[in-house]
Amino acid sequence: MTEPIQVGELLPGVLQEVIDRAGPGYDRWAEQVAATGYCAHPVRLRGTVEHADRDTGEVRTVYDTEREPDATLLKACGNRRASICPSCSATYQADQFQLLAAGLRGGKGVSETVAGHPRLFVTLTAPSFGPVHSRRAQGLFVYPCHPYRQGQRCPHGRRAGCWQRHDPDDPHLGEPLCARCYQAGAQVLWNALAGRLWSRTTIYLYRALARLAGMPEAELRALVRISFAKVAEYQKRGAVHFHAIIRLDAATDCGSRRVSPHPRSVSPPTSSSGPCGRPPPPWPCPARWSTRTRA
Repeated sequence: MTEPIQVGELLPGVLQEVIDRAGPGYDRWAEQVAATGYCAHPVRLRGTVEHADRDTGEVRTVYDTEREPDATLLKACGNRRASICPSCSATYQADQFQLLAAGLRGGKGVSETVAGHPRLFVTLTAPSFGPVHSRRAQGLFVYPCHPYRQGQRCPHGRRAGCWQRHDPDDPHLGEPLCARCYQAGAQVLWNALAGRLWSRTTIYLYRALARLAGMPEAELRALVRISFAKVAEYQKRGAVHFHAIIRLDAATDCGSRRVSPHPRSVSPPTSSSGPCGRPPPPWPCPARWSTRTRA
């Protein structure tokens, strides 16, 4: 039998943490940890909060982290990546779900009439920069990665395909079949300009809808507004692509006041003022709008 090992020999830091937390400040420390949502990497704040009396000028300290355990106030890091902080990522995902759900079915201050607006779910994918290892499956059957003729080679002498049936966690997924054939520089440019390409897409979508409606773009913008929520993510090959929910609304400024170009002047609300999410004109039916968006 092997000799017993003391926990403190393997994890001295953990053991010391347990001893430190067993003191009288444990309840407050546990309260802070719970308030952060059990963040994996909380931000540790130190300092004071002071209030100044406007009449007397007296400044008094109303809060001081010196009274906290470790003289520190914990705050959630707010990172969106599950690989860095699972708890903050889960909170962010839940918040985004509520926002998207309200934009599709109403609620949380959004009119329920948005459920009847023309809506589209679109995926904008990067073009091919060269063949990469991929996994295609139909049910339990997995297809070969890239079938090719025996002996067929690329211009650099590498095999022109791959007969392997990759597992979902295969580290080769997304890797080019031939690194020299792959247009890595073009992919770098795509990723760098993806945000501007999306901006251009929203601009040209107004122009396409104007042609569909048979009216000038300025007149269309006075009638409808394109609302959207998008998410950018990396594919296995490292290229950015977008998932977006696009909704068509009536053009309103939600009752806000337009700022005049002249300083210290505010223009009154326009005639299109009104609540957000008003129904658009009936002419852009979803079928025609979908055709124009794909085009």
